[in-house]
Amino acid sequence: MIANNLYERYQRQIILKGFGETGQQKLMEAKVLVIGAGGLGCPALQYLAAAGVGTIGIVDEDMISLSNLHRQVLYSSDDIGLLKVDVATLKLHRLNPEIKIITHALRLQNTNALNILSEYDYVIDGTDNFASRYMINDACVLLNKPLIHAAVSQYEGQIAVFNVKDDKGKSINYRDLFPNPPADGEVLSCTEAGVLGVLPGIIGTMQAAEAIKLITNIGKPLINKLLTYNILTHEIYEVNLSESEAGKELIPKDEASFLAMNYYNLCNVQQSSVIEIDAEQFHHLRKKKSAIVIDVREKGELPLVTNIKNLQIPMSVFEEKISGIQQQTIILFCQHGVRSLHAAEILHDKYGISKEVYSLKGGVVKWLHELGISK
Repeated sequence: MIANNLYERYQRQIILKGFGETGQQKLMEAKVLVIGAGGLGCPALQYLAAAGVGTIGIVDEDMISLSNLHRQVLYSSDDIGLLKVDVATLKLHRLNPEIKIITHALRLQNTNALNILSEYDYVIDGTDNFASRYMINDACVLLNKPLIHAAVSQYEGQIAVFNVKDDKGKSINYRDLFPNPPADGEVLSCTEAGVLGVLPGIIGTMQAAEAIKLITNIGKPLINKLLTYNILTHEIYEVNLSESEAGKELIPKDEASFLAMNYYNLCNVQQSSVIEIDAEQFHHLRKKKSAIVIDVREKGELPLVTNIKNLQIPMSVFEEKISGIQQQTIILFCQHGVRSLHAAEILHDKYGISKEVYSLKGGVVKWLHELGISK
């Protein structure tokens, strides 16, 4: 029997035919992990919390930046520079103080993925890179966890439910759809290609809906199906997915094999010759007399870096502005370490081994977090 205060909160869905108190009780007992509190994760988190999912886990190590706000509407301008998991937890508890929220302020890796995912019943993938998608998929297969996958780019999004048996007892996973990652640079990320802000709101809400359907056993979840949605035309089409023997062979067979996988290398076919450095190496290298530190973010991106001397050369004009660099040691950084790595490769191609070129791994967000600077 659901308590009176909870009954009033969830009354509009409890009275639904086929849902009732039984469905609400299932939601309250469920544990859902949302990986990535960004464009997809924000709407998914809001609707899962509002629906009364009893335990919600959030995995994200990033801080909120100005460029997030056009699509990540759980956050506001006042939140820039704060950890996403902290702000999300605060606002979701304001929305629904009756639920439990567990935060994981870290980058999900194969060294911690199995331990974290094992604590939850369902997994929602809101990440935006192939290395994470393959790793999360493989972990869910090993742990037999239902996975609600989605991806967005420009004006189109897709969503599917993986690792759940259909009426014929068949279970499809991400590797059945894409056995191998695309070649490096073949598929542009949202950072490179852009995305209309409302699109991840729609697709992320669909992810929440699929989770609720799976938990309460209502409707027809997208099990072994891929739904594609185009926001410009509102065209929606579904395709049935089938098993791929090639894909099955690529999944790690056990925990030891999973831990031995290098998902970053798997999803970066062309290996970089650029050296990535951590915060400690960054601290020492930038003190060299021959060193210059370059911020390749676009103007206006936050958080600002004012505690060390640096030159800003945005990626949009990087190639035309780098010819005048005289320093022997060049250290590059951006928001998360993706653009700076690309910029470092451009410099390496231009100068070869005549200059030392480094990229700050994890970017300014990770660096400031390790320094204990939130804003």
